[in-house]
Amino acid sequence: MDYVALMGTKGGPAIRPGSSMPTSNLIGLNGQWIVLDCGLGVTRGLVDQGVALKDLSLIIISHLHSDHYLELGPLLHTAWTAGLKTPVQIYGPKGIAAYCTHFMASVRADIDLRIEDEGRPDLRDLVTTHDLDVGAVVNWNGVQVSALRTDHPPLVDCFAISFKTSQTHVVFSGDTAPIAALQDFAQGADLLVHEAMLQSALPALVARVGNGSDKLMAHLLRSHSTAQAAADIATKAGVKRLALSHLIPSDDPSYGLQDWQQAVAGHWTGPLIVGHDGIRIHL
Repeated sequence: MDYVALMGTKGGPAIRPGSSMPTSNLIGLNGQWIVLDCGLGVTRGLVDQGVALKDLSLIIISHLHSDHYLELGPLLHTAWTAGLKTPVQIYGPKGIAAYCTHFMASVRADIDLRIEDEGRPDLRDLVTTHDLDVGAVVNWNGVQVSALRTDHPPLVDCFAISFKTSQTHVVFSGDTAPIAALQDFAQGADLLVHEAMLQSALPALVARVGNGSDKLMAHLLRSHSTAQAAADIATKAGVKRLALSHLIPSDDPSYGLQDWQQAVAGHWTGPLIVGHDGIRIHL
């Protein structure tokens, strides 16, 4: 059965007692699975979804903010120690190759030791990186993956990702301010997973971070979407279901499910899923 699992639903890289984990997603289509983003906790999240790490084969990174790729290297290494011996393809923005190269260099001693002492294949030979760009990305055994550049300053190479089969269409907004182009990109999708903020909660969030400045609030307002904006895009795109993820905030006990539901009221009338870590959405 096709599904999407939201393994990490927190916007931003920090974790605190009781908080959810940063962004990672699992897409199960056509009897296979694809990892989208590798924030902190992705490895545990995959295991909790029943995935055998040795079967890792395709990873997509939407952009190079740490809450989307911090655990990519550790995921690859852990999969290798769990029996990975087949190739892994990684698609990400320019710079993803350098990340992988430097991560492998940072654990060179361990990789070399395990090759010699345990007879494992060389992890460095199993991983291939590809620069992600707009348009068609790859046709992965009947899953057509495509990308749309989003508006997430100051970064330029940030992408929404579409996964489409002959039966199913799923779109992830990635990190973005509201953009009209996403309406066409997600037109008629079975599921749109869109990032979302509660604007009324932002002052408390910035105060809680503690080591930022007015620039943090400015970044949030210019580079992300409110729940209302996500709902408007879902309505205009005519999607069948809307899921909110990359929630800002996700760990403030003063805000909960009802606040997210109220935020989209009057903007979206279809089925709404407010993401939480580990939720599996069947398609």
